[in-house]
Amino acid sequence: MNEQDLINRLITWTLLVVSLTVHEWAHAWSAYKLGDDTAEQMGRMTFNPLVHLDIFGTVILPLMGAPIGWAKPVPVRPDRFRQGISPSWGMLLTAIAGPASNIVLAMLGMSLYAGATHFANSQPAAFEAAETILQRFVLMNLALALFNMIPIPPLDGSRVLNHFMPYAWRPAWHQFEQYSLFILLGLILLMRATETNMLAGPIVFLYGLLFRAVMPFMA
Repeated sequence: MNEQDLINRLITWTLLVVSLTVHEWAHAWSAYKLGDDTAEQMGRMTFNPLVHLDIFGTVILPLMGAPIGWAKPVPVRPDRFRQGISPSWGMLLTAIAGPASNIVLAMLGMSLYAGATHFANSQPAAFEAAETILQRFVLMNLALALFNMIPIPPLDGSRVLNHFMPYAWRPAWHQFEQYSLFILLGLILLMRATETNMLAGPIVFLYGLLFRAVMPFMA
């Protein structure tokens, strides 16, 4: 790995840490709004990335070049949701909050890119650097949103699926959960080894929607 590759990997990793921090904060904030202050009491309702880092999912895998990563899951206590919020609905809402925050970050990144185009002629070098970083940021957050909606524990999509799952299927689902982490790691390693991304199509589609949305504001 040459110096430029190392710099690019560190930039990507920094963007990932920022994105994962906001993702976990959104879980903690949504749980707090629903009445569960467990994460807040544990110091997880913060933008400090150090409290959210997972040594394997946030540091080792991404720095090794894995196409995705994750942070430490935020603890949610459904029994502490305020009266009127069912545990099932509360868990669904807190689960969706994480991927939703990544969509918001992607929208923010695309908006900043649209603004940066106004400096393309006056500051071409700065614009080129900003363009690369912001496009990477947008694509990363779209990838995180979609990846986390895959219905494999401990990803957020598994909580969404759990909300709608018939009770008759739950025993089999609980057995699946015992091996889900190995299945998830296998899926990530398979994508890395084959240099394929099953989320590429949806990511490109969403990127196109965001790009078209900001086109009227571009230079």
